[in-house]
Formats: sequence, structure tokens, C-alpha cells
Amino acid sequence: MSEPAFAPAAPAQDSQITPKDVEACRETCTAIQRELGKVIVGQTKVIEEILIAIFTRSHALLVGVPGLAKTLLISTLAETLHLTFRRIQFTPDLMPSDITGTEVIYQDPVTGEKQFKFLPGPLFSNIVLADEINRTPPKTQAAMLEAMQERRVTVGGVTRDLPVPFFVLATQNPLEQEGTYPLPEAQLDRFMFLIHVGYPDEEEELQVMKRGTGLKIEQPVPILDGPAILKVQEIVKSIPVSDHVYRYARDLVRATRPKEEGAFEYCKRYLSFGAGPRASLGLIMAAKAHALIHGQLYASCANVATVAPSVLRHRLAPNFSAQSEGITPDDIIQKVLSAIPRHDG
Repeated sequence: MSEPAFAPAAPAQDSQITPKDVEACRETCTAIQRELGKVIVGQTKVIEEILIAIFTRSHALLVGVPGLAKTLLISTLAETLHLTFRRIQFTPDLMPSDITGTEVIYQDPVTGEKQFKFLPGPLFSNIVLADEINRTPPKTQAAMLEAMQERRVTVGGVTRDLPVPFFVLATQNPLEQEGTYPLPEAQLDRFMFLIHVGYPDEEEELQVMKRGTGLKIEQPVPILDGPAILKVQEIVKSIPVSDHVYRYARDLVRATRPKEEGAFEYCKRYLSFGAGPRASLGLIMAAKAHALIHGQLYASCANVATVAPSVLRHRLAPNFSAQSEGITPDDIIQKVLSAIPRHDG
């Protein structure tokens, strides 16, 4: 495997980024998407949102029916980013030690001395694919929650840090709910994005058929590595945001809270509860990364509006009235976006 092709320079603390920094990051994202395109057909928006999650040091939950190449996409992305990758198939009998690791008794072959030795589990990887994450019981979900939030695990009373960078990209099957454990709101809130993975269009499906039944396809080459990703994360933090953009993101989130003063009538009618402060933070960080990916020197209200559905949809709780009328969180988000004016020049 060749060496990564790009290593951006992180801006000095409290310094402004330059157009050269932004252009280098934009070209890098284009190169990543090009390499992924050697294996994955279409899914441009999905790829972009996964990159936003990675560049903001966040996690993402992918929801789609089986057979849409979610696992292949994530494993190929790990190759393109030159990161270690592990896949965990979540099942109802999965125990916390199966993902965090366990301590075993080790006997030194020379001295015969016995001691405990820690064997790390699959969480000790840069990118962890948590396949069908809602199929495992609450005790294992609690171990995942610690890993996602604290980026560390506790085994045998000892806390161990996970690799840097560390990302959880999880999947859920929206069709079959038998034998599942719905994710608690606290864990859902740890995912910056809930990404809908849809069917390919006609031409894309034709390409999938040709690639899947033809000769060996071209393999992607790495574009970034761990240290370079950390530098891009620092550049994302340096993207400037105007006060009116902060206020726009704040107003979007507060409008979804049915008991908040000034909440929209349809939010009061159709939501049990709305998004919390972590959504506000997610909107701004995701908008910064979206701006960087598209070569912008600052984040705008348009960037916030673009990322809003994936940031908000899993943080809204439709009530019985909404469910009975077939109203989804995305429907409510679109109404909020259309009702709150933007002030970009």
C-alpha cells in the first residue's frame, strides 16, 4: 500500500486559515471521493456526510435496507484514509467484553510466572463499523456509549484510551425490528449524523451490476492518514462563523422544542420533545466542515441548512399524532427550515 498523498499543515493556534489551506482540503476531499468511486457507485451525499463526521471528530449512524454497500463503503473509506478498521456484528448475545477486550491469565514460558494480560477487543481501531447496532442488549450499549463519548473503555477497573483518531460508523436496518433493542436517546444524541442511505438510480444500479459481475475492480489508494486527519480537524475548527449564522442555528434547534417559548405550532402539535444543545453544536461544526469541503473560507446559513436534516432527524421525537398522520422528523425539519429566514448576503 502506498503512502498517503496529502498532509495539510495545521494552522497555528488563534490564527486564521488561508485560501491555500481551504483549497488543499477541498482537493483532498475530491481525491477521496474519486478513490471511493473506484469501488462505490453513487452515494455522493452519503460519502460527503461521512467525511464531515470524520473531519469534525464525530460519529455517524447509517440507516438503509440491506444490500446498499454500507459495509463496503466504510471499509473502503478506511483504506482510503489509511486507518485501521474493524467490523462488529451486533447480536443479542454480544457481551461488553466481546467489544472492549478482556483480561486473561498469561504464564511466562521462561519463569513460569502467571499474570493478567489484556487482550484488546475490536473497539481498539481507528474506524469501527458497528453493524446493526440496535441488535445488542443495553449492557453492551453502555460500553459502546462510553467508547463513543469518552473515547476510552474500562475493563477490570482499568481505563484504557482508544486509538486516535477514533470513529464509530454504525448501521441500522429499518425493515426488521424483531429482536432489536431501540437505541436510548442518550446514545442517539452521540451520533452527529443520522444518514439515510437510499437506493441507487437506474444508471447507478446498472453500473453496480456490471462491476459486481465483471472483472476485478481497481483498488483505491490512501489519500490521508491519522496525523493528517487530525490536522484537517484543526482546520475545520478554524473556519470562521458569523454571529448571524450562530443565531440561525440556534433558532433552528429551539424551534423544534414544543415547550419552548416561540416554538412553532406544528412542532407543539407533532413533537414530544425536540433537539438539545448538542444539536446546536453539531450544526455549527458540520456547517464548518461542509464549507471546507466545498472550498469556502467561512460557514454560512446555507451550510447550516444543508446539514440540518442529518443533524436533527434522530433528535426529534414525533408523538402519536405525527405517527398516525404519517409525518416524519424530516417533514418537520423542512417546515422549520422554510419558516426561519436566512440572512446570508
